[in-house]
Amino acid sequence: MIAVRGAMGRGAAGAALAALVLGGGTVACSKGGAEESPRMTPAAAVAEAAKNAEQITSMHYRMTGTVPGEGKVSGEARMSLKPLAMAMKMTVAGQDTDGPVEIRLVDQVMYIGGGAAAAKELNGKSWLKFDLSALGMDKELGADQLGAGQADRNPAQESTFLTDSKRVTKVGTETVGGVKTTHYKGEVSVDEMRAALKKQHLDKATLDRREKSIDAYEKMGAGAISMDMWIDGSNHTKQFRMRSDTDKGPLDTTITFLDFNKPVTVTAPPAKDTFSFADAMKDAQQG
Repeated sequence: MIAVRGAMGRGAAGAALAALVLGGGTVACSKGGAEESPRMTPAAAVAEAAKNAEQITSMHYRMTGTVPGEGKVSGEARMSLKPLAMAMKMTVAGQDTDGPVEIRLVDQVMYIGGGAAAAKELNGKSWLKFDLSALGMDKELGADQLGAGQADRNPAQESTFLTDSKRVTKVGTETVGGVKTTHYKGEVSVDEMRAALKKQHLDKATLDRREKSIDAYEKMGAGAISMDMWIDGSNHTKQFRMRSDTDKGPLDTTITFLDFNKPVTVTAPPAKDTFSFADAMKDAQQG
């Protein structure tokens, strides 16, 4: 059986998949320019931005930073939540790939592309195909079972955890990507996240998503997480940063949103360029 890491270059696919957990962990942006109401407290501003994140249906963002266990990464992604579709290009510093690793998720099939380097390992094919249905993975859990974390969920959900902090403060006014924003910061522990979750009245789907996020932080060994949010005048977050010293290394990722709630179209790679992971498993069993 051909391993993902071997086909895509050591660690490159792993970092790209990890970025789906960590790189989408924010809220989306708006092009508004005014500051928030002077009567709004830091906690209220963060809560309002988190509430607005629930209405997001698609997003386009850039990510930079350090992912535990993988190192420095940078990438750009477009994602639709209804219907679920995603296209991401991710570069991992120091990895033996001939370019960015690309991930596409469309029609419940995940494709991981590594260019010419992947083709050398995949019988001339440049894309590794994971059919979630064929692999017995349902729509809600498929990405998790592949190790892609929150690829099947709204990445804006992570921002809601800052509302659990009792230490949110206003840093000042800053311009991010040409947009005037107000910068807030705070720190929240995993224990605080879980305690707050028990007090919230959430629907089962939202509750499950947040529990999985908390579980991921616990497995990572992140005791406390520092969060910075840059919120625009429309009470949407333009930029979000997460930092933590985890058992697996430093976590420090920054997401800058370029737009949201715009159409996202993701197409599958040509069939002639794809190598099926399911077929690889069958060959291994027969061999």
